[in-house]
Amino acid sequence: MVPYPRPTLARDLTVLTTLVSAAALLLACAVFGAYDRSSARAAAVLSLSVQAQIVAANCVSALVFDDPDTAEVTLGALAAAANIESADVYTSNGQRFAHYRREPGEAAGDTTGVIPVDDADAVTFGPDALILSRRIMFQGQPIGGVTLRSDLAALNARRAQYLGLAAVVLVVAVIAALLMSWWSQSMISKPIVQLAELARTVTDEGNYSVRAPASDRKDEVSVLGRAFNGMLEQIQRARDELEARVTQRTAELQSANAELEAFSYSVSHDLRAPLRHVTGFASLLDARGGDRLDAQSRRYVRTIIDAAKQMGQLIDDLLAFSRIGRGHLARQTVSLNDLVRDARTEVVLDIAKRDIEWRIGDLPAVEGDPALLRLAVINLLSNAVKYTAPRPTAHIEVGATIGDREVVIFVRDDGVGFDMQYADKLFGVFQRLHSSDDFDGTGIGLANVRRIIQRHGGRVWAEGHVDRGATFFVTLPFDGGTA
Repeated sequence: MVPYPRPTLARDLTVLTTLVSAAALLLACAVFGAYDRSSARAAAVLSLSVQAQIVAANCVSALVFDDPDTAEVTLGALAAAANIESADVYTSNGQRFAHYRREPGEAAGDTTGVIPVDDADAVTFGPDALILSRRIMFQGQPIGGVTLRSDLAALNARRAQYLGLAAVVLVVAVIAALLMSWWSQSMISKPIVQLAELARTVTDEGNYSVRAPASDRKDEVSVLGRAFNGMLEQIQRARDELEARVTQRTAELQSANAELEAFSYSVSHDLRAPLRHVTGFASLLDARGGDRLDAQSRRYVRTIIDAAKQMGQLIDDLLAFSRIGRGHLARQTVSLNDLVRDARTEVVLDIAKRDIEWRIGDLPAVEGDPALLRLAVINLLSNAVKYTAPRPTAHIEVGATIGDREVVIFVRDDGVGFDMQYADKLFGVFQRLHSSDDFDGTGIGLANVRRIIQRHGGRVWAEGHVDRGATFFVTLPFDGGTA
């Protein structure tokens, strides 16, 4: 027997408490971190925008009088702002007019720049810098632009500080969660784990005499222990009663089945004698008194003869149905390819004038009784042939789908089909979905198919649509054999 794993309720409670606490804190930290980052960025943009406004205002006269030296002096004042890496002033046509670099000797870079097309600041956050551009206006007309580049050192420092604080809070929360889990284990999980161990002992050993430790406490775990003990007592009594009842009912069922089979067989045989008399005397009356009977009387006599023959066929089918349920299964390897070929040969003997297109796929070999399986296949093919009779050219397909433990065999036709709401009646004895005036038969063929397949451990079902054909499926156990 495979051993059970060690109890994990205590561990699960610890993990659950820790994960919930950590997840809640991480979510809170993420929300506040996102808010703080957004606020810090907005503040950085606002600060840089104010600086750009001051630079733009002080560079108006320099641009108007084409005095780049004055603009250079104005930009040089940005050295007092530790965050500014560079600054550029451009003329209205995008040519650099003056520039500032925080690091002496740093290259000035491109001599052209992009001036915003409206009064709004153009803001770009790069991986390591914030860039802001705005227009320089004079008497309502743009005369140039200014671009400031600020590092993100302050923002990065603020983020690092926030992450450190969040890590400290998370560690403290995890420690608190572990302490809470330890307390919950001693109060809740330990008694439940003990009860689980007892249940495992009952399951493995089938010993219903064991009991959980008695407790006078009124908490839920103690109530569960007392209820568990009561359940064990009831199960032990019920098991003893059930075993006796199953033994009795099994014997009764076997006896009832034997009586039912014997009754069906006996009734079928006992009906043959009076039926032969009815058929014989009706035939004599038709032969000897045919000239003296009027047309209506002769029609009555023929109706009696036909009905008696149909009754005889029903009895034969009932006897066959009874034998299928009683006989021993002579299991052996059966080639479904050969079985379907032989069954088709037998079926087409009675339909020489029919135009039928057969499509038969490659079928595997299965284990079963060849005589019974042959009868099932003949019934399925006969059913397809019968209900495709209205078609000028009928199409009947036989195929199979192989699974891991069973093979699904199907017989598909393009006949009159049936309404799916009555599909459960197809495999019942004497159940017909079409009038006997339209299609002959006794209504036992598909019932024989179901009984044969069920005796082989398989299943049967059907799918169809009115006037669009039907598909009948049967399954048989399959162990990987080949056709």
